[in-house]
Amino acid sequence: MLASIVIPCYNERAALVSTVEEILNQLVQEGSEDVEVIVVNDGSSDGSDRVLEELAHAHSGQPLRVVHHRRNLGYGAALKSGIRRSHAEYICITDADGTYPNHRIPELLRLAREHDMVVGARIGEDATYSKLRSIPKMILIPWVSFLCGGNVPDMNSGLRVFRRDVALKFLKLLPDGFSFTTTITICLMRNRHDVLFVPISYTHRIGKSHIRPIRDTLRFVQLIGRTGMYFAPMRLLTPIVILLVILFVFSALYDVLVLGNLTDKTILLAMSSLNTFIFAMLADMIDKRSTA
Repeated sequence: MLASIVIPCYNERAALVSTVEEILNQLVQEGSEDVEVIVVNDGSSDGSDRVLEELAHAHSGQPLRVVHHRRNLGYGAALKSGIRRSHAEYICITDADGTYPNHRIPELLRLAREHDMVVGARIGEDATYSKLRSIPKMILIPWVSFLCGGNVPDMNSGLRVFRRDVALKFLKLLPDGFSFTTTITICLMRNRHDVLFVPISYTHRIGKSHIRPIRDTLRFVQLIGRTGMYFAPMRLLTPIVILLVILFVFSALYDVLVLGNLTDKTILLAMSSLNTFIFAMLADMIDKRSTA
């Protein structure tokens, strides 16, 4: 089997049929007999499970598999279930809500033969984003790009293709929530895997979004920080060390030139900057030894 297209589904009854049938029809048109579709129902409560069973029956002659979670485990958990059940060389993931241009999946699969991961970056001319979701991305995307040491135009696109054997190496590190895509981006780029970003379109979803902007943004920050500490501790902590050193210098100058004596604040800043730098060095040494 060349590839498995994994589609996580949680209460996506409104768009589920059109999304799955579009992908299946596209595979027929492309003559892709070595590509299967795995839909993971993540404990839906809107009848998506029944819709999936009807779809599987209606397309019994096509490579469509349905996996059910008894309860909602999360977006990342659904993807990991599909990855574990696949025996294909490549994994393609996409959403069930009709937002991604799934007709471009064959193109991404072809490009994946020359790369470890191909990401459909939502930076095309006809990509539509809500202003509320674009605000945190203005901060998070430059931060992720800095941690990865390369340009990351879209850190959490849900349309991408990657090698299954590469994903399995990091599967235990990948979260069960929406941060799955951000984390796998950092994991692969920090470990020098070849990641290609391809501009795609993005449209408004069908049905209600499951993303909670404030809560999920805070989780993104936490996950990015944790993954950055695991794979790039020096990059993560160096800006903090620089800030502490700058504060120390200004505080020391003020103490010497104005107060005529060093204060506890200046000494505390000196110790904090030194301790943070030593901690960053030790974490970087541990990271280098573990990946050697």
